[in-house]
Amino acid sequence: MRFMRKSKLLAEERGSGDPMEGVANLFDTAVVFIAALLLALLTFYDAKEIFSKEASFTMVRKNAKGEMTLVSKKGRKVKAVKITPEEAAGRGTRLGTAYKLEDGSVVYVPEE
Repeated sequence: MRFMRKSKLLAEERGSGDPMEGVANLFDTAVVFIAALLLALLTFYDAKEIFSKEASFTMVRKNAKGEMTLVSKKGRKVKAVKITPEEAAGRGTRLGTAYKLEDGSVVYVPEE
């Protein structure tokens, strides 16, 4: 009988903790995973200049509906503009013609 009492006490000690004790570090693990994923995406797209103060760049993104988003960064200012194909048609003036040669190079001929 004494042996049975000890085993009951040991079982009660083990199970008396918080039921969420097993997932206590789940949030920390998720944060580390998100940080690693963000670092991998920045490395894959070679987008280190996004965080540079002096860098300037322009990026065009196109979604499944055909809408384009023009993202431009000049210094610390970032500007995003959504453009649909209908809005982009007919804007600007013709500057010349570009030809792609057999070797893959592109030649621009300005219009006179």
